[in-house]
Amino acid sequence: MNASPEFSRPVDIREVDARPLEIAAGEAERAALAARFELVKIDRLEAEVALERNGDAVNATGTLEADIVQTCAVSAEDLPVSIREPLSFRFVPESAAHSPDEEIELDANELDEIEYTGTSFDLGEAIAQSLALAIDPFATGEGAEEARRRSGIVTPEDAGPFAALRQLKPKD
Repeated sequence: MNASPEFSRPVDIREVDARPLEIAAGEAERAALAARFELVKIDRLEAEVALERNGDAVNATGTLEADIVQTCAVSAEDLPVSIREPLSFRFVPESAAHSPDEEIELDANELDEIEYTGTSFDLGEAIAQSLALAIDPFATGEGAEEARRRSGIVTPEDAGPFAALRQLKPKD
C-alpha cells in the first residue's frame, strides 16, 4: 500500500460490527486521488461497505459510486464519467508463509484478498484502488471520431483487408 494514502480510512478489526459504513472523500482527498490517477478531477467518491469479521479476516462488500472527469483518449477533451461498481474484497492478516520473491498461486477466492499488518486495515485505500480499476483508460467522448478523422487515424474497419473494396463500391 501507499506510504501515505490520499484517502485513508483505517478500520480496527476489533471494532468491526454489522453496521454498514458510509465513506465519502473530501475535497482535498478527491484532488489528491485525481492527481494520482491522472484524472482532470473527481467530483464525488462515495462507498457504502458492509464488513463481516471471520476470525482475523474481514469480508467487505458494498458499492462504490464516483463522478469523475477524465481526458478523452483521442480528442483530449474533458470527459465526464459516472462510475458505479460493486465492491467485494477480503482483508487478511499478512502471511508469513511466503517470502516476497516466492512465486505463489492464488485460486479464484483469493484474488481480491488484501493483506494487513497488526489489527487494522485501510478501507479507504482499498476503495481508491477499486476506483482506479474501474476507470476506462481508453474512454472516448463525442468528439473522438472527428478528432480521429482530422488526425488521419483510421478505425480497424477502415484499415482492414476489405477497406479498399469498400472504397470501390458506388455511393448511393
